[in-house]
Amino acid sequence: MDKEHLLNLPEEPGVYLMKDKDGTVIYVGKAKILKNRLKQYFTAISNHPPKVRAMVANIDSFEYIITDSEIEALILECNLIKKYKPYYNILLKDDKHYPYIKVTLREEYPKIFLTRRLVKDGSKYYGPYTSSFAVREAIDMTCKLFRLPVCNLKMPADMGRKKECLNAHIDQCVAPCIKPMSREDYRKLIADACAFLEGDHESILRQLETDMDAASEAMEFERAAILRDKIISIKKIEERQKVISDKQSDEDVIGFYRQGSKTYGEVFFIRRGRLIGRHSTVLHKTAEVEDAQLCAEFIKQFYAERNDIPKTIYTCYVCEDEALLSDWLTQKNGRRTFIRCPQRGEKKKLTDMACKNARQNAVDHLLRDSGKNIPKAVLALKEALGLEQLPKRIESYDISHTAGSDPVGSMVVFCDGRSARSKYRHFKIKTAQGGDDYAAMTEVIFRRIKRAQEEAEAKDAESGFLPLPDVILLDGGKGQVSAVKELLEMLDTDIPLFGMVKDDRHRTRALVSSEGEEIGFQRTSEAFRLLSEIQEEVHRFAITYHKKLRTKHVIGSVLEEIEGVGSETRKKLIRHFKSVAAVKEAGLEELCAVPGLSEKVSKNIYNFFHKTS
Repeated sequence: MDKEHLLNLPEEPGVYLMKDKDGTVIYVGKAKILKNRLKQYFTAISNHPPKVRAMVANIDSFEYIITDSEIEALILECNLIKKYKPYYNILLKDDKHYPYIKVTLREEYPKIFLTRRLVKDGSKYYGPYTSSFAVREAIDMTCKLFRLPVCNLKMPADMGRKKECLNAHIDQCVAPCIKPMSREDYRKLIADACAFLEGDHESILRQLETDMDAASEAMEFERAAILRDKIISIKKIEERQKVISDKQSDEDVIGFYRQGSKTYGEVFFIRRGRLIGRHSTVLHKTAEVEDAQLCAEFIKQFYAERNDIPKTIYTCYVCEDEALLSDWLTQKNGRRTFIRCPQRGEKKKLTDMACKNARQNAVDHLLRDSGKNIPKAVLALKEALGLEQLPKRIESYDISHTAGSDPVGSMVVFCDGRSARSKYRHFKIKTAQGGDDYAAMTEVIFRRIKRAQEEAEAKDAESGFLPLPDVILLDGGKGQVSAVKELLEMLDTDIPLFGMVKDDRHRTRALVSSEGEEIGFQRTSEAFRLLSEIQEEVHRFAITYHKKLRTKHVIGSVLEEIEGVGSETRKKLIRHFKSVAAVKEAGLEELCAVPGLSEKVSKNIYNFFHKTS
């Protein structure tokens, strides 16, 4: 590089772009003083880390852009990294495939829906989420609570022009299609929905309680009941969310886990003291990057596209350029934002927890990338069901009986997407009577989990019921799922639970969750093929076992009808002749030759089958 060129560089803040011989941008950086920073690259090269030496060797030219301040340089650097995706920059894994919740605030009558594209169109975005299932669940819950339309109604053009739909009929929607409402009233519902998505439950509850009291005083009891149900629903949601802080603060917590040339990041979103979501991501080419620089690069790229920036960001590493980044986030957010690296106390425990989750993310990525043990179907099923961990062990259960008699339960096990026949189990139903499939299923699951708990306590190395499954599939619908869900709650066992919903040909067409939501699948998908295989296998296993028991019951009932033949004699006969047919064809001498069988009993057996006196 021309030394004279380096000496004439400006002593001002700015951004520089390193290019190779083809003119491709291979690195983008910012500097408080451009001259000093660029000179560092081309002097004392032997002292640079290997990655920097490799980059300098590939630099053919560079250009720079002067800015008025270091914050402007930071913003420009973020935009240029996003534009060029330079090879030598630390890059977050592209998260364009992650789903978001979008609220179209620019529209007169806003809508709430799932999107995978971030567009600067004045809309409000929530996310990213790790699964589309979580997004749909959040949207469905929000729309039900605030009775918002979920159809493709165009407002205000379609107001009063449509026929009443089911949601309108059962009063789960304000139904502007048949009952026009003002823009102000509708946007108030949207504002409440946004507050709910942001975790502001307290103010919503206060307003709902005030409205409920007012409705009661006005003797509008139907409206008061609707408001009461909303209050109950929100309180139940609050109970399910993990309380992190009593201070009701807005915070993000960032943890990292390094593995080879990659670093796995985990962000917890805490709003008003409650953990409302999380985000996992990967940074590439970080092997030689110091912790402080890594943290700074992550914050720059992660928050460049986010509008929901909290008051405080806690990180597991001390962050390079902490003051500058705080100023940038403050300017971007419109309120003061701090970056902290806690060394002790509750906040340190939170960053440790984020690091632990980042490590698990690394494990999941390893399994996914290897492709040796975990089939695509298992990964697809995890995504479709919104599971926290890979469903490496899937257990499916079915009940079989004949008109309520001889009920049996069967358990099949799929490990890493493949049937594990040595782990299959049968259960003779002991307590449930009269073809009560719900009671039979809960008995089977109860016995299975209790056996696992007993084996765990005994530290049984030859365990037949450990480990517990990552997910349970029931060959039944909402009723069985609801019954087993209550049982799992009583046993304090948190295992994802789903029922396999059948079509007219008794084939799985969807799953129903423990919350009652139906989850559909494309019939050509890997996940659907796996579910179909599991359903067919558990049904086959249950029917085969039941037929076997029925056959044994017939054998017993036929032989034990003979005078002098009890269960022990029957067993002797079957051991000796192998089947009832062979006993029937045996001569008197052959029967007398059976060890332990008297001549009198032998004659009774012979006469029974040959109808002689």
